[in-house]
Amino acid sequence: MKKEVLALSVLALLLVGCNGSTEVKETAHMHTKAEHDKHWDYGKNNGPAHWEEFSQTCATGIHQSPVNIIPGKTINMDHNYDLSMHEDVTGLAKILDNGHSIKVTPQHGGTIDLHGETFTLLQFHFHGKSEHTIDGKRYDMVVHMVHQNPITKQFAVVAVFFEEGEANSILDTVIDNVGKTVTLDPQNLLPKDNSHYYHYVGSLTTPPCSENVQWYLLKAPKTASAVQIEHFRKFYVDNERPVQELHDRVVEVN
Repeated sequence: MKKEVLALSVLALLLVGCNGSTEVKETAHMHTKAEHDKHWDYGKNNGPAHWEEFSQTCATGIHQSPVNIIPGKTINMDHNYDLSMHEDVTGLAKILDNGHSIKVTPQHGGTIDLHGETFTLLQFHFHGKSEHTIDGKRYDMVVHMVHQNPITKQFAVVAVFFEEGEANSILDTVIDNVGKTVTLDPQNLLPKDNSHYYHYVGSLTTPPCSENVQWYLLKAPKTASAVQIEHFRKFYVDNERPVQELHDRVVEVN
């Protein structure tokens, strides 16, 4: 009888040990998964001050974006880099809340030409306030139209500022169809005057903060109604990176 009790006790201890080992493994797995799932955002713990944890370039790069444009400290545009826009392509586009902004991806994007090269529109996305500032002024909203040269893979971004005023039809299309695919024309995002802009070489404004990005900031803003701005800001109001140092760069104006 004593031998049977002893055997049962040993078996119980072995079972507890096995369960304990399983719990340790599960805990370790959960910890590893949590680390893997860690992602950048605009909050306190994983926001811009911590983006070097996701890409060292965000901290060490010296040609970062956005920047503050001081109109009185610009130089005349090198016309080899003049911007020519061909965005009038109506087609299907997927609208998504990607956790950082409202992003629109056309199936067939328009193009821009600069320096004899063609860049294709990959996507455009919105920020609840402009990331770049003009003489310290931050606009009510901005859309970044992200283009890429299919051969060199270099990026070129056209920024269109929005200020409060008349409603904009394409904004209603976007905000009312998040998670859907709709028909739209990116040309409707552009102001009538898109021949005047600021230009400089910077970076992506989110990790990995890759540099050598051609930035074009259109001087003429578009308008959005107070209701439209409020609707966008229900999704994102503070999804803008702080202004970065200009360092040795120059800003051109056309």
